[in-house]
Amino acid sequence: MTIAAELRSLTVQEYHRIVEAGILAADERVELIEGQLYTMAAKGTAHSAAVTRIDRVLSHQLAGRALLRFQDPVQLNNFSEPEPDVAIVHLNPLDYEDHHPRPEEIFWLIEVADSPLRRDRDIKVPLYGRSSIQEYWILDVQERYLYVFREPGLEGYGSEQRLSEQETIVPLAFPDCLIQVGEFLRRN
Repeated sequence: MTIAAELRSLTVQEYHRIVEAGILAADERVELIEGQLYTMAAKGTAHSAAVTRIDRVLSHQLAGRALLRFQDPVQLNNFSEPEPDVAIVHLNPLDYEDHHPRPEEIFWLIEVADSPLRRDRDIKVPLYGRSSIQEYWILDVQERYLYVFREPGLEGYGSEQRLSEQETIVPLAFPDCLIQVGEFLRRN
């Protein structure tokens, strides 16, 4: 006879208390997703370089209109506080010192994948869609594609596009912002 064990989900507040108590180090690379702690993948050089390129491109395009946050938490609900590689969020007079950005304060999120996309697709696409994040991008630095997810809903996203490095994208929140996917990638 098999006995099924039920997992207990952590709340965001419990997660913060665990860090404050020193059970998890403040710099330990974990994120809370649907009440469970997930270790985050190590950042390789291709990953870091892509985040730097995204910073350069978006900082120029969105200066004074949005705040860019890098590998910082966003609070989606009481059980999820992931740390996307890039969060493009509303300007905030306190720079989010009093809370992490919530879905209504997020323009869009970007993850950079320099290894298989499985976790970003299987876990984060449904999570961000259910959380009403209007737009989610995954930059695949190995295969050189940008995956764009739009039309959030209960199952994730209703629309998915795969753009090559020669193509351009216009973020939903900034229709005047034209970005060539190749600007985020290493030049060949």
